[in-house]
Amino acid sequence: MIARTPPLDFYSHRSVRVDAVGRVVLGSPSYPVGQAAPRDLVDAGVPVQANGQTIGVLLVNAPGVRSDPPGPPPPDVAFLDRVTWAAAISSGIAALIALVLGILLARTLTRPLRELTAATQAMARGTLHQRLTVRSRDEIGELATSFNQMSTDLARASQLRKQMTADLAHDLRTPLSILRGYTEGLQDGRLQGAPHLYTIMHGEVEHLQRLVEDLRVLSLADAGELPLNQRAVDPTALLERTGLAYVVQAEQQGIALRVEAPESLPSVAVDTDRMTQVLNNLVSNALRYTTEGEIVLGAAADDTHVRLTVRDTGSGIARADLPFVFERFYRADKSRQRSESDTSGLGLAIAKALVEAHDGAISVESTLDHGTTFTIALPIAHHRAEERGSERRADEPASVDAQAA
Repeated sequence: MIARTPPLDFYSHRSVRVDAVGRVVLGSPSYPVGQAAPRDLVDAGVPVQANGQTIGVLLVNAPGVRSDPPGPPPPDVAFLDRVTWAAAISSGIAALIALVLGILLARTLTRPLRELTAATQAMARGTLHQRLTVRSRDEIGELATSFNQMSTDLARASQLRKQMTADLAHDLRTPLSILRGYTEGLQDGRLQGAPHLYTIMHGEVEHLQRLVEDLRVLSLADAGELPLNQRAVDPTALLERTGLAYVVQAEQQGIALRVEAPESLPSVAVDTDRMTQVLNNLVSNALRYTTEGEIVLGAAADDTHVRLTVRDTGSGIARADLPFVFERFYRADKSRQRSESDTSGLGLAIAKALVEAHDGAISVESTLDHGTTFTIALPIAHHRAEERGSERRADEPASVDAQAA
């Protein structure tokens, strides 16, 4: 006989159990415990086996057995059912929340990449000025910041290229138009040859030659192929050479031109002609924009560099124009015509290119109506030689390994 428990009472309303001889061991009101079950029901029941032997029979849907329980299930069965349903519902809700969060997270992570892809495609179509929103400070944020900087630089470079092309066309068109007008006048007899006419024509040809030469120097500097004959030079001698070249013009304009440099300055390794070209350009600009006062050529040194300065008391440069003075064809005074200065507009761009070709740097400081100071920083000759020697020693192991290979 099986001990009766609430779960067994619950399930006994649905089935009957008999032992191997057909006696009821778990019954119902229609089949009391201990009563022999009908043989046909036992034969139709489900055998219950243990260790290969039939120890009983389960009678399902026996006559008189109710298919529904007479009352609610036992508390433990009801609790298990509720736990099962709660677990199923909780699992479904958790899976739905995880799916929604995964979609949102994926969209958040891929949104900057999709924006970057769209911006690069727009740049490929020619729209160079693109901006991305920087939403974080991680690697993706750094990538967006770098892209914005690249886009700004490309857009500005494109604008400068267009402006340079327009300025170059204008600077070429002006002397060519003058030459064409004079030559046509001479050809059809409207003009008679005269010395002053030939002087004007020669001046325009010289301007064209200077423009072509300036462009050639810039192209060589951009390609890193500018030939330099460098040797150790006294910085004071460079300044005095430039001062002597312009002292007469300065006196004619009523401007004091002087050199202020200590006697014992370390040498700098420069191409004398190229560096003189740079200083000449700076002094000629100073004379052009200084109506009274002085122009001072100075020099000073620290542990690694010699700094050459050209300081004037001229009209100065507006703060908004300072970042662009070394750009090609840039003129701070937009109303100034070429004929007033007889320059190509490339002088400061060439000066910057030549100084950087000497591993130096050039900068400018200016106050409007008070003057301008250009500063050229050049490495000291022995210091530069030590740096190059270190670079060669660093390259030697790689060269030896390459030869061994």
